[in-house]
Amino acid sequence: MRFVKPILVLLLLLVVGGFLQFYLPSKDVVRIVGTDIKRVDVAGRSGQPETADTTRDVRFINAVWPDGGPRVYRNEETGWGFPWYFKFDSGNLQAEAQNLVSGSDKPKWVLVTHYGWRIPVLSMFPNAVALRQVDSADYSTIPWFNIVFLLILLFVIWQIWRFVARFRAERVEPFIDRLDDEADELVDDANGFFRRLRDRFDRP
Repeated sequence: MRFVKPILVLLLLLVVGGFLQFYLPSKDVVRIVGTDIKRVDVAGRSGQPETADTTRDVRFINAVWPDGGPRVYRNEETGWGFPWYFKFDSGNLQAEAQNLVSGSDKPKWVLVTHYGWRIPVLSMFPNAVALRQVDSADYSTIPWFNIVFLLILLFVIWQIWRFVARFRAERVEPFIDRLDDEADELVDDANGFFRRLRDRFDRP
């Protein structure tokens, strides 16, 4: 049983870490080779019959890594909902991607800001949210947004932990101590009652 708590903490950290890694922005340097629009069957994963309401057109941006490996992004709007990228310009982004298409003889390297993972077996693609041409394939950036966000998140968690610890020390533990004292008094009273009762019956 002593391993249960560490395992639960580890699982929680993995879930939170995976959640943050999925939704926080990531940046890739790639060469765009084309764009595409595909009709995606949304109902295919739920087992419902295909209707007009269960399919949608999805824009895709096809790219390659500097080593030639494929990299595909979807280009969908997030709107006002979660994740809060407030992306409403997927059409404009598609036009930018088409303008940045290049061949291997005269490559244009593009910094793609995105979130999400590429999981082929689940037909999952990262969602591109911004494009910017850069000088070379060796271009690198510092993820300032992620750093600031994680620092703020750690600060909030620390403040919550302090509040919970203080509340526990000032309210919960004294309350539990009072309950223990009252329980001890009840046990003592009960023992005294039964002792007096036993003494009464033991008298000749």
